[in-house]
Amino acid sequence: MMKLLASNPWCGHAISRVLGALLYSTEALASSIISSSPPFQSLYRRILLVGNRNPRVSVVPMLDQWVKEGRELKQPEIKDFIKQLRKSRRHSQALEVSEWMSDVMKHDLSPGGIAVRLDLISKVRGLQQAEKYFDSIPYPFRGVQLYGSLLYCYTCHKSVEKAEITFGKMKELGFAKGFWDYNAMLSLYFRTGEYEKLHVLVEEMEEKNIGYDIHTLKLRMLSYSATGDIDQMEKLLVKMEADPLVTMDWHGYFVAAKAFSKAGLLEKTSTLLRRSEQLIDNDTRKIGYEHLMISYAAIGNKDEVYRIWDLHKNTVGFYNNGYRCVVSSLMKLGDIDGAEKIVQEWESGVKFYDIGIPNLLVTAYCRQGLFEKAKSYVEKLMESGEGNASTLLVLATGYHMNGHMEKAVEAMKNAAKMSSRSGRKFNDSTLDACLKYLKEKGDTKSAHEILRLLRKKGYLPTGSCDKLENYVDGGQPQV
Repeated sequence: MMKLLASNPWCGHAISRVLGALLYSTEALASSIISSSPPFQSLYRRILLVGNRNPRVSVVPMLDQWVKEGRELKQPEIKDFIKQLRKSRRHSQALEVSEWMSDVMKHDLSPGGIAVRLDLISKVRGLQQAEKYFDSIPYPFRGVQLYGSLLYCYTCHKSVEKAEITFGKMKELGFAKGFWDYNAMLSLYFRTGEYEKLHVLVEEMEEKNIGYDIHTLKLRMLSYSATGDIDQMEKLLVKMEADPLVTMDWHGYFVAAKAFSKAGLLEKTSTLLRRSEQLIDNDTRKIGYEHLMISYAAIGNKDEVYRIWDLHKNTVGFYNNGYRCVVSSLMKLGDIDGAEKIVQEWESGVKFYDIGIPNLLVTAYCRQGLFEKAKSYVEKLMESGEGNASTLLVLATGYHMNGHMEKAVEAMKNAAKMSSRSGRKFNDSTLDACLKYLKEKGDTKSAHEILRLLRKKGYLPTGSCDKLENYVDGGQPQV
């Protein structure tokens, strides 16, 4: 047994229960800023630069070269590096570093490191491989952190049955004692729409006197919002405000406001949005103000949208996502003139061009039936070199949604001719409508030309193109 343990890279440390099930929570998955020596920072920058160009590139050659150059690389530094990569959602590279640390550098993994490896395998190689890794670990070393990580893997993959089995096993072993574990299951039930199971689990928490936090309560609020149970929402809101152990945050009020908005209780919604705004701080201003603009647009309060937008500009600064948010909000309110002015303001000060913002304006024009204006604006974007295939697709969709199929086909053809980033997805319903229109018209030549371009540019998988071509030639419609 000792020989087996010595040959495995994840052993060598006593299993710690300090972090417990926090491993799979948002807090534990968040990364700290690397605080290592300048040489290691140099390696980090080198890998970061290459990874930004291609997130799928292997980092192992760079790590090997670093060691060949005789440079020191300590285990704490490698762990921090893994955390940083996970924070950047570069899971494949993080897994490479984790495996390199144990396979090449021969460092043992701590219980937390084993659990992190399991999470990374799940994200990169899938749930089945993660289960194999879990099964490879001897029973004496399957501690609370590892079970917590396995539960997190199942919840991320929405594998309800396996998550329930794992959660039951954790309770048998005495591992599921805190609200972290219960929150994972509550989140899973919410995301899969199993609200009754969510409420039953809440009752179990109360019977067992399991503590809770703001996330527990917000998941309950979200479930009441989804089911339209305003009475329970109000009772829970009162409980949250009165509980000295729970610190209410801006998002809690925002969730409640959204539910009351759906129920048409606009005055109550406005009150909750004001409370939400009062709790926004320096760290949450960006996302908080964006949520507020969307919420005020949903209840038709244009003045508040503009007020929050002014706060956003003055305190957050120039961010593309903020402009996206306010333009979307004004579109919802039908304020095309206001949306135009905001886009013009953005165009005059933008540093990192985001075609999605002009595309929103094209969508707004099409929704209002302003097709000449939409076409003119798209032509302007294309002539300036800022427009791309996505812009033409937006225009094609606008024509399609309003029954202008000849123009939709023309815009679709032009979009298919353009080069774009790999993986660009064409609007399926618009493409299908264009192909159907051409087929019914007897113009299969044009339909095949569009598909040929899409195949050549890599916009559609070969299998999908084959099926669509078969349909054009008389096959059954694609489901």
